[in-house]
Amino acid sequence: MFDQPPAAARTNPERSFAEEVRSLRLGAGEVFRGEGVLAVTKALLQSGVAYVGGYQGAPMSHLVDVLVESQDLLDELGVHLETCTNEAAAAALLGASINYPIRGCVTWKSIVGTNVAADALSNLASPGVIGGALIVVGEDYGEGASIIQERAHAYALKSSVWLMDPRPNLPTIVHCVEKAFELSEATNTPVMMELRIRACHVSGSFVAKDNVAPAISRNARLAEPVPQDYGRISHPPSTYIQEKLKVDVRQPAAQRFIVEQGLNELLPGEREDLGIIVQGGIANVLLRGLDRLGLGDAFGAVQVPTLVLNVTHPLVPDQITDFCAGKRAVLVVEEGAPDYLEQAIGALLRKKDIGTRLHGKDVLPMAGEYTAEVVTEGLLKFFAQTANDIDLSRPMQALEQARAGRAEAQRLIGAPLPLRPPGFCTGCPERPVFSAIKLLEREVGKVHISSDIGCHSFATLAPFNLGNSILGYGMSLAAAAAVAPVMQKRTISVMGDGGFWHNGLLSGVSSAMFNRGDRVLVVMQNGYTSATGAQFLPSSAGNRRDGNNTSDIAVTLRAMGVRWLRTIRTYNVSTMLGTLREAMTTKEPGLKVIVADGECQLARQRRIRPLLAAALKRGERVVRTRYGVDDAVCTGDHSCIRLSGCPSLTIKASPDPLRDDPVAQVVNSCVGCGLCGEVADAAVLCPSFYKAEIVQNPTWWDRLMTRLRSAVIGRLQGREPAADVR
Repeated sequence: MFDQPPAAARTNPERSFAEEVRSLRLGAGEVFRGEGVLAVTKALLQSGVAYVGGYQGAPMSHLVDVLVESQDLLDELGVHLETCTNEAAAAALLGASINYPIRGCVTWKSIVGTNVAADALSNLASPGVIGGALIVVGEDYGEGASIIQERAHAYALKSSVWLMDPRPNLPTIVHCVEKAFELSEATNTPVMMELRIRACHVSGSFVAKDNVAPAISRNARLAEPVPQDYGRISHPPSTYIQEKLKVDVRQPAAQRFIVEQGLNELLPGEREDLGIIVQGGIANVLLRGLDRLGLGDAFGAVQVPTLVLNVTHPLVPDQITDFCAGKRAVLVVEEGAPDYLEQAIGALLRKKDIGTRLHGKDVLPMAGEYTAEVVTEGLLKFFAQTANDIDLSRPMQALEQARAGRAEAQRLIGAPLPLRPPGFCTGCPERPVFSAIKLLEREVGKVHISSDIGCHSFATLAPFNLGNSILGYGMSLAAAAAVAPVMQKRTISVMGDGGFWHNGLLSGVSSAMFNRGDRVLVVMQNGYTSATGAQFLPSSAGNRRDGNNTSDIAVTLRAMGVRWLRTIRTYNVSTMLGTLREAMTTKEPGLKVIVADGECQLARQRRIRPLLAAALKRGERVVRTRYGVDDAVCTGDHSCIRLSGCPSLTIKASPDPLRDDPVAQVVNSCVGCGLCGEVADAAVLCPSFYKAEIVQNPTWWDRLMTRLRSAVIGRLQGREPAADVR
């Protein structure tokens, strides 16, 4: 009844940010409550932003998602919202602020998003800006990250973009957003603000201000462009003077602004012989560590003077040296590598001939996330070397007890806790493709798989273990270009529809066609950028403005010259296996593309659940599909699990007292996608899977057929018919 619609009929998943949208309308004096990323969104509107753009990516997706549903408010204020196809397009938006006194903000996930945007950022930072330009990046660093472990700090240094790293509480975050625009305008320089996952999702409150309609906007348009000023174009010879302006004019102006506006915070303490300098973004973690040691509390009352750097580039030399002067030792708490701040601070002290001993990565890890436990242990080492008069016996004892508790828990369990790697959702339409590839490898042997960024990257993990490299979003086909010529078998590249539009069309497909690459590409067309919250794509059925398709992947591939092209429903494993087999063995040269079509299961469930609930409320007949395993038929070899990996397909003890091996079981989280049965059929496994239809609000015909089936089955089993269940 509510099965997956064709690609042309899909709609956005059922979800709502109604509460968040209402909070964006709060006026002066009202109290805003919510998460850090939403506080940023409200601060943008309070700052008179004229345009906002971005590309989805955790932990910043929420900012654009909420604005998409705030279109009425944006129309009232005249704010333009651009949902961009990649981060480079978002960064290029800020070109509006180069020549016009209008404020703009763009956002994306860092560090990978900043990598993509680097070209535009360099050409933005060189001429500088007139209107305030703010770049909000989600600094996805640490064990909870989904990407490579690098820092955005390097981009701020190389391009002379000022970098803010606000302390994770809502008043500080909002204040820094507002001051970021002022700093940008006062120094004619873009400002980057990095927000870690902690800052994006910290909850709190602040006193709101009225939203400000920008003076130049969609509601107040300019009649003429400004006259050309070649000095504001990033092209030689202008770029030579622009480099001098960065160093001689803009940076000193930024340092003055930082001091005059008090952007960095000094937390006083009575231990004047010691000091701590910390990035604003991890200040809360430091305060938690000092609290554990009895040297402060979570609200900023500390015994050791602490300089919180809400602006980590540029540093203010006098502010740093004045803080360190007269102290025996200072600890720099800087998360991640390289140790940019520690090196810079050390150089400043050396130039001023200040003998304060500097600690940092000698007592704290060079790399890795600075959790409260990690910072606490670093503080213990710092104080043990610099402050013998501080009694640390009780904190040390507490840490040892915690370690002993963990060791005892592991001893009682008998083994280390099993890892819980990420994986595909139940019913994911991408899982059947990798089941088909596993079956293909039984026939042709191991194949080089070039993986990509997206949900499908989970196939590199168990049980599929398919994927030899991940080089970037939409880069899988390009990454196979040098491998394919030296392989006896064709390579397979996998990318999602999000990666296809982000980068894959030009860097992969266009290049492969131009170079006559003889390779296989599988494009996972699930209808959304699913991994970041199910946002619309150019190929989605509709966008935030209307329900019309913008682009079509298959049509685009045909226009690019792809001749061997198949669009296959992903859940049909046998058909997918046959298509892959044909792509790998055909004598036809050139690029072979399989568009694997299947709606994101999470999006589908969000879409159909309200429809099912409404149908039930109207008393209509509703059928839900579930799958199961016959205990008596299951052989217990679990090949189905190894070829499927579905979370709802697991094992249980066999009810047969003569069998020790557990049997397969489909638990209640099954969404009825049918993959388990498809895999069993395509792989010629045991016929233990069965399909069941759960009928709600049954008709008289359903009841009649139930009685008839029960009677026949009962006779065949040599017993009385089962009682009618009403």
